[in-house]
Amino acid sequence: MAGKKYENAAKKIDRQKRYALDEALELLSANKVANFDETVEMAVRLNVDPRQADQNVRGTVVLPNGTGKIPRVLVLAKGEKEKEARDAGADYVGGEDLVRKIQEENWLDFDRVIATPDIMGAVGRIGKILGPRGLMPNPRVGTVTFDVSKAVQEVKAGKVDYRVDKAGVVHAPIGKMSFGQEKLAENARALLASIIRAKPATAKGNYIKSVAISSTMGPGIKVDTASTTKIAAAA
Repeated sequence: MAGKKYENAAKKIDRQKRYALDEALELLSANKVANFDETVEMAVRLNVDPRQADQNVRGTVVLPNGTGKIPRVLVLAKGEKEKEARDAGADYVGGEDLVRKIQEENWLDFDRVIATPDIMGAVGRIGKILGPRGLMPNPRVGTVTFDVSKAVQEVKAGKVDYRVDKAGVVHAPIGKMSFGQEKLAENARALLASIIRAKPATAKGNYIKSVAISSTMGPGIKVDTASTTKIAAAA
């Protein structure tokens, strides 16, 4: 049973200790819980107040080793930008027709949405469908753009959007267990470096309060914040 495996894995982790990143990843791998290729996630607690607009940390990062999942990309565009999207490898491309399909049929067979600025008026009609699912295109994360080709290629390559939640925590995937320690560490440092660059000017004191990693079914492992962020900041 997964519950028994989880308990056994949790017993091998010192809940009070903050492990070096490589050591934490090694421990995560050695205490694999599930029989499938679990996603590895990083949780970063920030010393910010998400209720303040200027401290609502948000950003994107293209993980050097991808996420282990190739997302299905929908591009909403007009004219020649539709061809550009198809050539770049978008899974679904259209304009008002696909907006209506989402609106009328609640069609959601995609993982990411990219839109050109000239169609955002129509996209606004499906904001209540896309928004709660985190799918609404946004210029701040590069998903509202005329550079459709670049946007599609980045998403396919492993671009991750992150945003601090109400508790001041950023949750983001850093790959799959099958990646191995080295690739997961590279992705983790890339994510942390991006979060550090996104530090609000109004954030005071120790910006990154804590870091932890976990697999889909496994217990969380605390990571030594000082050494990890120092390495990430230098990346």
